[in-house]
Amino acid sequence: MYQRRTSQTVLSALESQAAAVLLGPRQVGKTTLALELAERRPSVYLDLERDADRQILTEPDLYLDEQVGKLVILDEVQQMPDLFKNLRGQIDMRRRRGFRTGQFLLLGSASNVLLHQSAESLAGRVRYIEMPPLLLDEVGQERLNDLWLRGGFPDSFQADSDRSSMDWREDFLRTYLERDIPALGPRIPATTLRRFWTMLAHTQGGLLNAAALAEGLGVSGQTVGRYLDLLVDLMLVRRLQPWYENAGKRLVKSPKVFVRDSGLVHALLSLGSMESVLGHPVVGGSWEGFCIENLIAAAPTGTAPFFYRTSAGAELDLVLRLPGDEIWAIEIKRTTAPKVSRGFHLAVEDIRADRKLLVYAGEREVPAGEGLRAMPLATAVGQLRDL
Repeated sequence: MYQRRTSQTVLSALESQAAAVLLGPRQVGKTTLALELAERRPSVYLDLERDADRQILTEPDLYLDEQVGKLVILDEVQQMPDLFKNLRGQIDMRRRRGFRTGQFLLLGSASNVLLHQSAESLAGRVRYIEMPPLLLDEVGQERLNDLWLRGGFPDSFQADSDRSSMDWREDFLRTYLERDIPALGPRIPATTLRRFWTMLAHTQGGLLNAAALAEGLGVSGQTVGRYLDLLVDLMLVRRLQPWYENAGKRLVKSPKVFVRDSGLVHALLSLGSMESVLGHPVVGGSWEGFCIENLIAAAPTGTAPFFYRTSAGAELDLVLRLPGDEIWAIEIKRTTAPKVSRGFHLAVEDIRADRKLLVYAGEREVPAGEGLRAMPLATAVGQLRDL
Protein backbone atom coordinates (compact mmCIF):
# COMPACT_ATOMS: atom_id res chain seq x y z
CA MET A 1 0.00 0.00 0.00
CA TYR A 2 1.44 3.36 -1.03
CA GLN A 3 0.81 6.66 0.73
CA ARG A 4 -1.07 8.81 -1.78
CA ARG A 5 -0.14 12.49 -1.92
CA THR A 6 -3.75 13.31 -2.75
CA SER A 7 -4.73 12.18 0.76
CA GLN A 8 -3.14 15.21 2.42
CA THR A 9 -4.67 17.50 -0.20
CA VAL A 10 -8.14 16.14 0.58
CA LEU A 11 -7.58 16.48 4.34
CA SER A 12 -6.51 20.11 3.90
CA ALA A 13 -9.55 20.82 1.72
CA LEU A 14 -11.92 19.34 4.29
CA GLU A 15 -10.32 21.47 7.00
CA SER A 16 -11.08 24.66 5.08
CA GLN A 17 -14.23 23.90 3.05
CA ALA A 18 -17.61 22.35 3.71
CA ALA A 19 -17.21 19.99 0.76
CA ALA A 20 -14.49 18.55 -1.44
CA VAL A 21 -14.98 16.93 -4.85
CA LEU A 22 -12.39 14.25 -5.61
CA LEU A 23 -12.15 13.58 -9.35
CA GLY A 24 -10.30 10.78 -11.08
CA PRO A 25 -10.72 7.84 -13.46
CA ARG A 26 -12.27 4.66 -12.17
CA GLN A 27 -9.92 2.31 -10.30
CA VAL A 28 -7.44 5.10 -9.55
CA GLY A 29 -7.85 4.74 -5.77
CA LYS A 30 -10.50 7.35 -4.85
CA THR A 31 -12.68 4.97 -2.84
CA THR A 32 -9.72 3.46 -0.99
CA LEU A 33 -8.50 6.94 -0.05
CA ALA A 34 -11.98 8.02 1.08
CA LEU A 35 -12.48 4.93 3.25
CA GLU A 36 -9.09 5.49 4.88
CA LEU A 37 -10.16 9.04 5.75
CA ALA A 38 -13.47 7.69 7.07
CA GLU A 39 -11.59 5.62 9.66
CA ARG A 40 -10.22 8.82 11.22
CA ARG A 41 -13.55 10.55 11.94
CA PRO A 42 -17.27 9.85 12.27
CA SER A 43 -18.38 9.14 8.70
CA VAL A 44 -20.96 7.48 6.49
CA TYR A 45 -20.25 6.10 3.01
CA LEU A 46 -22.73 5.60 0.18
CA ASP A 47 -21.92 4.18 -3.26
CA LEU A 48 -24.45 5.70 -5.64
CA GLU A 49 -23.90 2.96 -8.20
CA ARG A 50 -25.61 0.56 -5.77
CA ASP A 51 -29.40 0.48 -5.92
CA ALA A 52 -29.64 0.02 -2.15
CA ASP A 53 -27.57 3.13 -1.44
CA ARG A 54 -29.49 5.23 -3.96
CA GLN A 55 -32.69 4.05 -2.28
CA ILE A 56 -31.44 5.48 1.03
CA LEU A 57 -31.39 8.90 -0.66
CA THR A 58 -34.92 8.73 -2.05
CA GLU A 59 -35.69 11.50 0.46
CA PRO A 60 -32.18 12.93 0.72
CA ASP A 61 -32.82 15.63 3.31
CA LEU A 62 -34.46 13.18 5.71
CA TYR A 63 -31.37 10.97 5.64
CA LEU A 64 -28.76 13.74 5.55
CA ASP A 65 -30.37 15.63 8.44
CA GLU A 66 -29.51 12.62 10.61
CA GLN A 67 -25.85 12.75 9.60
CA VAL A 68 -25.03 16.26 10.82
CA GLY A 69 -21.58 16.25 12.39
CA LYS A 70 -20.38 13.32 10.28
CA LEU A 71 -18.38 13.33 7.06
CA VAL A 72 -20.78 12.13 4.36
CA ILE A 73 -18.91 10.36 1.54
CA LEU A 74 -20.87 9.98 -1.71
CA ASP A 75 -19.16 7.79 -4.31
CA GLU A 76 -19.90 8.13 -8.06
CA VAL A 77 -22.02 11.14 -7.21
CA GLN A 78 -22.64 11.94 -10.89
CA GLN A 79 -25.18 9.09 -10.77
CA MET A 80 -27.60 11.40 -8.89
CA PRO A 81 -27.27 14.86 -10.46
CA ASP A 82 -30.37 16.20 -8.71
CA LEU A 83 -28.67 15.70 -5.35
CA PHE A 84 -26.54 18.83 -5.66
CA LYS A 85 -29.46 21.13 -4.92
CA ASN A 86 -30.02 19.27 -1.65
CA LEU A 87 -26.33 19.42 -0.79
CA ARG A 88 -26.33 23.20 -1.03
CA GLY A 89 -29.17 23.42 1.47
CA GLN A 90 -27.50 20.86 3.71
CA ILE A 91 -24.21 22.78 3.74
CA ASP A 92 -25.96 26.05 4.57
CA MET A 93 -27.99 24.39 7.35
CA ARG A 94 -24.84 22.87 8.85
CA ARG A 95 -23.08 26.24 8.77
CA ARG A 96 -25.91 27.75 10.79
CA ARG A 97 -25.48 24.95 13.33
CA GLY A 98 -21.74 25.54 13.61
CA PHE A 99 -20.48 22.79 11.30
CA ARG A 100 -18.64 24.88 8.73
CA THR A 101 -16.03 22.50 7.32
CA GLY A 102 -15.50 18.83 6.50
CA GLN A 103 -19.13 17.90 5.83
CA PHE A 104 -19.14 16.21 2.42
CA LEU A 105 -16.61 14.32 0.30
CA LEU A 106 -17.93 13.69 -3.21
CA LEU A 107 -16.19 11.21 -5.51
CA GLY A 108 -16.67 11.14 -9.27
CA SER A 109 -15.15 9.77 -12.46
CA ALA A 110 -16.58 12.19 -15.06
CA SER A 111 -15.11 15.64 -14.54
CA ASN A 112 -17.16 17.92 -16.79
CA VAL A 113 -20.45 16.39 -15.68
CA LEU A 114 -19.54 16.87 -12.04
CA LEU A 115 -18.02 20.30 -12.45
CA HIS A 116 -21.09 21.55 -14.28
CA GLN A 117 -23.52 20.05 -11.77
CA SER A 118 -21.66 21.20 -8.68
CA ALA A 119 -20.49 24.61 -9.92
CA GLU A 120 -24.07 25.79 -10.27
CA SER A 121 -25.19 24.58 -6.85
CA LEU A 122 -22.10 24.63 -4.63
CA ALA A 123 -20.30 27.82 -5.69
CA GLY A 124 -18.04 28.99 -2.87
CA ARG A 125 -18.71 25.87 -0.82
CA VAL A 126 -16.48 23.28 -2.46
CA ARG A 127 -12.89 22.56 -3.52
CA TYR A 128 -12.08 20.38 -6.54
CA ILE A 129 -9.17 17.92 -6.41
CA GLU A 130 -8.00 15.61 -9.19
CA MET A 131 -6.48 12.28 -8.17
CA PRO A 132 -3.98 10.94 -10.71
CA PRO A 133 -2.79 7.34 -10.92
CA LEU A 134 0.24 6.40 -8.81
CA LEU A 135 3.16 8.79 -9.25
CA LEU A 136 6.92 8.29 -9.24
CA ASP A 137 7.41 10.07 -5.91
CA GLU A 138 4.78 7.78 -4.36
CA VAL A 139 6.31 4.48 -5.49
CA GLY A 140 10.02 5.43 -5.49
CA GLN A 141 12.71 5.92 -8.12
CA GLU A 142 13.67 2.22 -8.01
CA ARG A 143 10.25 1.33 -9.48
CA LEU A 144 10.44 3.84 -12.35
CA ASN A 145 10.52 1.28 -15.16
CA ASP A 146 7.68 -0.74 -13.62
CA LEU A 147 5.59 2.41 -13.27
CA TRP A 148 6.30 3.50 -16.84
CA LEU A 149 5.57 0.04 -18.28
CA ARG A 150 2.50 -0.84 -16.21
CA GLY A 151 1.11 2.63 -15.54
CA GLY A 152 -0.15 4.00 -12.26
CA PHE A 153 -3.51 2.32 -11.72
CA PRO A 154 -2.80 0.57 -8.39
CA ASP A 155 -4.04 -2.91 -9.39
CA SER A 156 -2.02 -2.79 -12.60
CA PHE A 157 1.14 -1.49 -10.96
CA GLN A 158 0.99 -3.93 -8.03
CA ALA A 159 0.16 -7.03 -10.11
CA ASP A 160 2.26 -10.16 -9.50
CA SER A 161 3.73 -10.10 -13.01
CA ASP A 162 3.83 -8.05 -16.19
CA ARG A 163 1.40 -10.56 -17.72
CA SER A 164 -1.07 -10.15 -14.85
CA SER A 165 -0.71 -6.39 -15.11
CA MET A 166 -1.49 -6.48 -18.84
CA ASP A 167 -4.52 -8.72 -18.19
CA TRP A 168 -5.82 -6.19 -15.66
CA ARG A 169 -5.43 -3.30 -18.11
CA GLU A 170 -7.18 -5.25 -20.87
CA ASP A 171 -10.10 -5.87 -18.50
CA PHE A 172 -10.06 -2.18 -17.53
CA LEU A 173 -10.28 -1.06 -21.17
CA ARG A 174 -13.03 -3.57 -21.93
CA THR A 175 -15.10 -2.52 -18.90
CA TYR A 176 -14.78 1.17 -19.73
CA LEU A 177 -15.77 0.63 -23.35
CA GLU A 178 -18.59 -1.85 -22.81
CA ARG A 179 -20.09 -0.71 -19.49
CA ASP A 180 -18.84 2.53 -17.97
CA ILE A 181 -18.99 4.82 -21.00
CA PRO A 182 -22.45 3.62 -22.13
CA ALA A 183 -23.67 4.17 -18.55
CA LEU A 184 -22.77 7.86 -18.92
CA GLY A 185 -25.04 8.19 -21.94
CA PRO A 186 -22.88 8.25 -25.09
CA ARG A 187 -24.00 5.67 -27.64
CA ILE A 188 -20.67 4.88 -29.27
CA PRO A 189 -19.86 1.36 -30.51
CA ALA A 190 -17.19 -0.11 -28.24
CA THR A 191 -15.13 -1.29 -31.23
CA THR A 192 -15.12 2.21 -32.76
CA LEU A 193 -14.05 3.91 -29.54
CA ARG A 194 -11.37 1.27 -28.98
CA ARG A 195 -9.97 1.97 -32.46
CA PHE A 196 -9.99 5.69 -31.75
CA TRP A 197 -8.23 5.24 -28.40
CA THR A 198 -5.65 2.99 -30.07
CA MET A 199 -5.05 5.56 -32.81
CA LEU A 200 -4.33 8.15 -30.10
CA ALA A 201 -1.86 5.75 -28.48
CA HIS A 202 -0.07 5.23 -31.83
CA THR A 203 0.38 9.00 -32.17
CA GLN A 204 1.10 9.57 -28.46
CA GLY A 205 2.17 13.18 -27.95
CA GLY A 206 1.47 14.20 -31.54
CA LEU A 207 -0.43 17.25 -32.71
CA LEU A 208 -4.16 16.66 -32.97
CA ASN A 209 -5.05 15.88 -36.59
CA ALA A 210 -8.81 15.50 -36.47
CA ALA A 211 -9.09 15.06 -40.24
CA ALA A 212 -6.70 12.09 -40.28
CA LEU A 213 -8.44 10.49 -37.31
CA ALA A 214 -11.83 11.02 -38.93
CA GLU A 215 -10.66 9.46 -42.19
CA GLY A 216 -9.20 6.47 -40.37
CA LEU A 217 -12.44 5.87 -38.47
CA GLY A 218 -14.82 6.72 -41.30
CA VAL A 219 -16.57 9.41 -39.25
CA SER A 220 -16.79 13.21 -39.36
CA GLY A 221 -14.31 15.58 -37.77
CA GLN A 222 -17.09 16.72 -35.45
CA THR A 223 -17.56 13.13 -34.27
CA VAL A 224 -13.83 12.81 -33.61
CA GLY A 225 -14.08 15.94 -31.47
CA ARG A 226 -16.93 14.36 -29.51
CA TYR A 227 -14.94 11.17 -28.91
CA LEU A 228 -11.93 13.18 -27.77
CA ASP A 229 -14.01 15.36 -25.46
CA LEU A 230 -15.39 12.21 -23.84
CA LEU A 231 -11.97 10.67 -23.09
CA VAL A 232 -10.66 14.02 -21.82
CA ASP A 233 -13.72 14.35 -19.57
CA LEU A 234 -13.06 10.86 -18.16
CA MET A 235 -9.49 12.01 -17.34
CA LEU A 236 -8.05 9.28 -19.57
CA VAL A 237 -6.64 11.59 -22.28
CA ARG A 238 -4.85 14.93 -21.96
CA ARG A 239 -5.22 17.71 -24.51
CA LEU A 240 -2.05 19.77 -23.92
CA GLN A 241 -2.67 23.26 -25.24
CA PRO A 242 -0.07 25.30 -27.15
CA TRP A 243 1.51 28.39 -25.58
CA TYR A 244 -0.28 31.38 -27.02
CA GLU A 245 1.49 34.54 -25.81
CA ASN A 246 3.76 35.45 -28.70
CA ALA A 247 1.90 37.60 -31.18
CA GLY A 248 5.02 38.12 -33.29
CA LYS A 249 5.65 34.41 -33.85
CA ARG A 250 3.91 31.88 -36.08
CA LEU A 251 2.82 29.48 -33.37
CA VAL A 252 1.45 25.98 -33.75
CA LYS A 253 -2.19 26.25 -32.71
CA SER A 254 -3.27 22.59 -32.51
CA PRO A 255 -3.09 20.85 -29.12
CA LYS A 256 -0.93 17.79 -28.47
CA VAL A 257 -2.83 14.69 -27.38
CA PHE A 258 -1.64 12.14 -24.83
CA VAL A 259 -3.23 9.01 -23.41
CA ARG A 260 -2.56 9.99 -19.81
CA ASP A 261 -1.59 6.63 -18.30
CA SER A 262 1.49 5.05 -19.89
CA GLY A 263 0.25 1.58 -18.98
CA LEU A 264 -2.88 2.13 -21.05
CA VAL A 265 -0.74 3.33 -23.98
CA HIS A 266 1.16 0.06 -23.83
CA ALA A 267 -1.98 -2.06 -23.41
CA LEU A 268 -3.66 -0.40 -26.40
CA LEU A 269 -0.57 -1.21 -28.48
CA SER A 270 -0.12 -4.74 -27.00
CA LEU A 271 3.29 -3.88 -25.54
CA GLY A 272 3.59 -6.17 -22.53
CA SER A 273 7.29 -5.91 -21.67
CA MET A 274 9.93 -3.22 -21.36
CA GLU A 275 11.76 -4.78 -24.32
CA SER A 276 8.70 -4.40 -26.54
CA VAL A 277 8.21 -0.77 -25.45
CA LEU A 278 11.85 0.15 -26.07
CA GLY A 279 11.70 -1.41 -29.54
CA HIS A 280 8.48 0.34 -30.59
CA PRO A 281 8.23 3.74 -32.37
CA VAL A 282 5.97 5.00 -29.54
CA VAL A 283 8.82 4.84 -27.01
CA GLY A 284 9.64 8.56 -27.21
CA GLY A 285 6.03 9.70 -27.01
CA SER A 286 5.28 7.26 -24.21
CA TRP A 287 8.23 8.47 -22.12
CA GLU A 288 7.32 12.11 -22.80
CA GLY A 289 3.72 11.58 -21.71
CA PHE A 290 4.81 9.66 -18.60
CA CYS A 291 7.15 12.49 -17.59
CA ILE A 292 4.58 15.20 -18.33
CA GLU A 293 1.94 13.58 -16.11
CA ASN A 294 4.37 13.29 -13.20
CA LEU A 295 5.65 16.84 -13.61
CA ILE A 296 2.18 18.39 -13.82
CA ALA A 297 1.05 16.42 -10.76
CA ALA A 298 4.06 17.69 -8.79
CA ALA A 299 3.57 21.35 -9.75
CA PRO A 300 1.83 23.73 -7.33
CA THR A 301 -1.95 24.02 -7.42
CA GLY A 302 -2.96 26.54 -10.06
CA THR A 303 -0.09 25.75 -12.46
CA ALA A 304 -1.08 25.91 -16.14
CA PRO A 305 0.68 23.45 -18.51
CA PHE A 306 1.42 24.09 -22.20
CA PHE A 307 3.84 23.12 -24.96
CA TYR A 308 5.55 25.56 -27.32
CA ARG A 309 6.27 25.21 -31.02
CA THR A 310 6.79 27.68 -33.85
CA SER A 311 6.95 27.17 -37.59
CA ALA A 312 10.62 28.26 -37.38
CA GLY A 313 11.54 25.21 -35.29
CA ALA A 314 11.59 26.60 -31.75
CA GLU A 315 10.08 23.96 -29.48
CA LEU A 316 9.53 23.02 -25.82
CA ASP A 317 7.94 19.77 -24.69
CA LEU A 318 6.42 21.33 -21.57
CA VAL A 319 5.93 24.89 -20.37
CA LEU A 320 4.65 25.41 -16.83
CA ARG A 321 3.20 28.75 -15.83
CA LEU A 322 3.33 28.64 -12.05
CA PRO A 323 1.19 30.72 -9.69
CA GLY A 324 2.82 34.14 -9.63
CA ASP A 325 3.63 33.84 -13.37
CA GLU A 326 7.02 32.16 -13.03
CA ILE A 327 7.64 30.19 -16.24
CA TRP A 328 9.50 26.88 -16.45
CA ALA A 329 10.73 25.53 -19.78
CA ILE A 330 11.19 21.76 -19.80
CA GLU A 331 12.62 19.47 -22.47
CA ILE A 332 12.13 15.71 -22.17
CA LYS A 333 14.52 13.17 -23.71
CA ARG A 334 14.60 9.38 -23.50
CA THR A 335 18.35 9.40 -24.20
CA THR A 336 21.02 8.97 -21.51
CA ALA A 337 23.30 11.45 -23.35
CA PRO A 338 21.65 14.79 -22.57
CA LYS A 339 21.70 17.58 -25.11
CA VAL A 340 19.13 19.90 -26.63
CA SER A 341 18.67 21.46 -30.04
CA ARG A 342 19.03 25.10 -31.01
CA GLY A 343 15.22 25.19 -31.15
CA PHE A 344 15.09 24.67 -27.38
CA HIS A 345 17.22 27.74 -26.70
CA LEU A 346 15.20 29.82 -29.17
CA ALA A 347 12.00 28.79 -27.44
CA VAL A 348 13.40 29.61 -23.98
CA GLU A 349 14.14 33.13 -25.24
CA ASP A 350 10.74 33.45 -26.94
CA ILE A 351 8.76 32.72 -23.79
CA ARG A 352 11.25 34.44 -21.44
CA ALA A 353 11.48 31.40 -19.21
CA ASP A 354 12.61 31.89 -15.62
CA ARG A 355 13.85 28.29 -15.29
CA LYS A 356 14.95 25.78 -17.88
CA LEU A 357 15.72 22.12 -17.40
CA LEU A 358 16.15 18.88 -19.31
CA VAL A 359 14.58 15.68 -18.01
CA TYR A 360 16.47 12.66 -19.34
CA ALA A 361 16.80 8.92 -18.70
CA GLY A 362 20.11 9.14 -16.84
CA GLU A 363 20.62 8.67 -13.11
CA ARG A 364 22.55 11.83 -12.16
CA GLU A 365 22.04 15.58 -12.46
CA VAL A 366 24.64 16.98 -14.87
CA PRO A 367 25.28 20.28 -16.69
CA ALA A 368 23.98 20.35 -20.26
CA GLY A 369 25.40 23.70 -21.41
CA GLU A 370 24.29 27.35 -21.43
CA GLY A 371 22.93 27.37 -17.88
CA LEU A 372 20.93 24.20 -18.46
CA ARG A 373 20.82 21.26 -16.04
CA ALA A 374 19.91 17.75 -17.16
CA MET A 375 18.32 15.64 -14.44
CA PRO A 376 16.39 12.44 -13.81
CA LEU A 377 12.61 12.71 -13.66
CA ALA A 378 12.63 12.16 -9.88
CA THR A 379 14.90 15.19 -9.39
CA ALA A 380 12.68 17.46 -11.50
CA VAL A 381 9.59 16.21 -9.64
CA GLY A 382 11.31 16.97 -6.34
CA GLN A 383 12.14 20.52 -7.42
CA LEU A 384 8.50 21.18 -8.28
CA ARG A 385 7.27 19.62 -5.01
CA ASP A 386 9.61 21.91 -3.07
CA LEU A 387 8.02 25.10 -4.43
